[in-house]
Amino acid sequence: MKNKPLLIVLGEPNSIFSEILFKAYKKKIIKNFNRPIVIIGSENLLKKQMKYLGYSIKIKRVNLFNLKKLNLNKNYINVFNIDYKFKKVFDKISSTSNKYINNCFNIALRLINNKLAFALINGPVSKTYFLKKKYLGITEFLAAKTKIKKRPTMLIYNSSFSVCPITTHLPVNLVSKNLTKNKIVSDVININNFYKKKLNKKVKFAILGLNPHCESIEKLSEEDKIIKPAIKFLIKNKISVNGPFSADTFFSKRNLSHYDVAIGMYHDQVLTPMKTIFNFNATNLTLGLPFLRVSPDHGTNNKMIGKNKSDAQSLVYSINFFRKIK
Repeated sequence: MKNKPLLIVLGEPNSIFSEILFKAYKKKIIKNFNRPIVIIGSENLLKKQMKYLGYSIKIKRVNLFNLKKLNLNKNYINVFNIDYKFKKVFDKISSTSNKYINNCFNIALRLINNKLAFALINGPVSKTYFLKKKYLGITEFLAAKTKIKKRPTMLIYNSSFSVCPITTHLPVNLVSKNLTKNKIVSDVININNFYKKKLNKKVKFAILGLNPHCESIEKLSEEDKIIKPAIKFLIKNKISVNGPFSADTFFSKRNLSHYDVAIGMYHDQVLTPMKTIFNFNATNLTLGLPFLRVSPDHGTNNKMIGKNKSDAQSLVYSINFFRKIK
């Protein structure tokens, strides 16, 4: 199929995602996108949420498995319908939506596996109710779904600067136990290949330490045991890497202009400064899957559900990101 569509999985139905999707359509981002977009989710729920929030956009049901009758119109919200029974237009997040969300992902993955779709954007899900304690995040969930052997990489991307946490949604007291040289090397190689193959760009990496000032009161620190050996290995393999840098002083304008990617050892070490600097102008990429997966860099935002006050910029940035990708 020529000009394969970009898929958007709605994710948790009781979230801000439908709102920001409607706002993206109103901004004409999707209409002016360089390929068709198909939403994977409940057509009925979208209609009810649209009415509740006061938007008016035409919705058209499509079936990507039936190519003979396929007609994707950029003026419409093209929806591949997944049935979902609900009582309220917006409700409290619970496990009642789990089967529906899983069905949405299953259909999206089938379409990609059958080469009927280009790539995947997904809305946020509840780590508490949908992922429970089985997966740390969607990164790991999709890795299990696609049965890849190697660990995937989480990259928070902005065209001028990006960050990667070696450990993702992991409690801080478990970070040190889960750091390895191989994890650092694998993530850097995944990111380096992404920039080279998809963006045609040579990338400069900065590797951060784990301990304050890269120092530890222990006899042998994580910097000495894990991080420095990983850096030496990457340099030998001709990847542009420097470090370890102390995280408290790294995020200066000078370093941001000199490096392309900062590799941190845990989630908040790099995501806190990233979100402070770029706000919603960033997107969450999963690298190392058989396809490219992107997610707006925000959660379900429970306190803002149904209020029509959420910022759509991260979804806009996620969609526009694909304009650069081959």
